[in-house]
Amino acid sequence: MNRCLQLARLGAGNVAPNPMVGAVLVYNDIIIGEGYHELYGKAHAEVNCINSVKQEDVALIVLSTLYVSLEPCAHFGKTPPCVNLIITYKIPTVVIGCTDSYHEVDGKGIENLKAAGVVVITGILEEQARDLNKRFFAYHQHQRPYVTLKWAQSLDGKMGRAVCLAAGETQRLLISNEFSNRLVHKWRSKEAAIMVGTNTALLDNPSLTVRLWPGNNPVRVVIDKYLRIPASNYLLQPGARTLLFNYEKEAPGELVQFCKIDKELPLLPQVLSRLYNLKILSVLVEGGAILLQSFIDGNHWDEAIIISNQTLIIGEGTSAPSLRNQQFVKSETWMNDTIGFYKQQFIKPKQQLI
Repeated sequence: MNRCLQLARLGAGNVAPNPMVGAVLVYNDIIIGEGYHELYGKAHAEVNCINSVKQEDVALIVLSTLYVSLEPCAHFGKTPPCVNLIITYKIPTVVIGCTDSYHEVDGKGIENLKAAGVVVITGILEEQARDLNKRFFAYHQHQRPYVTLKWAQSLDGKMGRAVCLAAGETQRLLISNEFSNRLVHKWRSKEAAIMVGTNTALLDNPSLTVRLWPGNNPVRVVIDKYLRIPASNYLLQPGARTLLFNYEKEAPGELVQFCKIDKELPLLPQVLSRLYNLKILSVLVEGGAILLQSFIDGNHWDEAIIISNQTLIIGEGTSAPSLRNQQFVKSETWMNDTIGFYKQQFIKPKQQLI
């Protein structure tokens, strides 16, 4: 199962909105086939695994055990059901990391396998298997993308110096070091979308692409309520697709798509609902401070990554957001940067005594 999870991770950034899945076929403690879901719309892990078996080992399939990190699908989507393939090849035993909560599967794969006489074992490295596809599970459970917040701050808790947009000041202050910057691009490559607000777009003029790490560019999501961002801004240039959320207009487009929102309704629920409907599995929110704090205050987040420069003191400037209901996960140190990783700690409401 560890090997399944290792294989599954190879599909990161290429299979969304599908989950990452790995499969291993074992005969007498020897791996005779393995595979993973490589690309959205293409063959699933189980198919690639069975297809990888050498011709001289095909006769061993009916005597083998199939390990798969996620419950095999039982429905027709872009590919046929994987349970049908398993049954066709008469694989006697299937070991599953975790069940699939997606409504088209959700236990049906296991039921079909058992009905065909297959021995099914579940819950092997279940926590690791679920964590691998936390974006996929959160997307279907909460009907919104998995939200990761990210920002860099100085030792005195500032995100940037005091600036005046009206004066046209756009000089960018680099807080994190070159190693942390490379990690940021790695994180971007894992997400389906990346989001910023108007002030960040105007002040920093970021590209929000993956340049320092191999991988695909995420969809750029920009909150520009009154369409203040000029056409010359990098976010409206080629390099990646951009969704521009605004109060003014709705207009499709291959490069820039205008997404109109209702100013009378709460902003973030509208944006997240639209991203969900567009099948965007996850989003990395990179700023600015107001947008980040809005996600925190509304409990619209799952993870947070905070890069803290341990030597830089800014003084007067923009204060970094303040997390709430966070649970510390781990920290890393890269030169003068300390990176803290947190996840939201959902607190159950107290029961009222009658």
